Amino acid sequence: MTKPLKASGFLGLATMMVVGLYQFTLLAGGNAVPGWMIGGHAHLGVISILAIVMGFAVPVIGVTGRLRTAVTGMFIAGQWGIPGVVWIGEGAGLPFLMPTAFLWGICLIVSMLIMLYATLTQDSSGIGGEATGVTPADD
Repeated sequence: MTKPLKASGFLGLATMMVVGLYQFTLLAGGNAVPGWMIGGHAHLGVISILAIVMGFAVPVIGVTGRLRTAVTGMFIAGQWGIPGVVWIGEGAGLPFLMPTAFLWGICLIVSMLIMLYATLTQDSSGIGGEATGVTPADD
């Protein structure tokens, strides 16, 4: 389940870069970049970096089973939901979607709280210690 987090992170960064290039073409053409576009761009970039980090942190911390599935699903939903609702809600003129930002934000918060729980309750022996010479598998 960590592969989707990493893949979503890299796809998010690529998307963010495309949006950044579009913003540059707007500026180079003498046009202003709308604030909603800048906000979505920044959020997607930061949260995508965190998705990649989460893809490595989940197995190291030892999150398994339903908690691992919950962390992965909620984080990816929040990663795309936050900038998506800004771009679609403001950019496409569908402001009734804006309140769903709370849902996407809650998804991100809950995934972080699950990681906190796993961090505080794990058996620290063998996790994050010295290298064992074994490369962890990705699922």
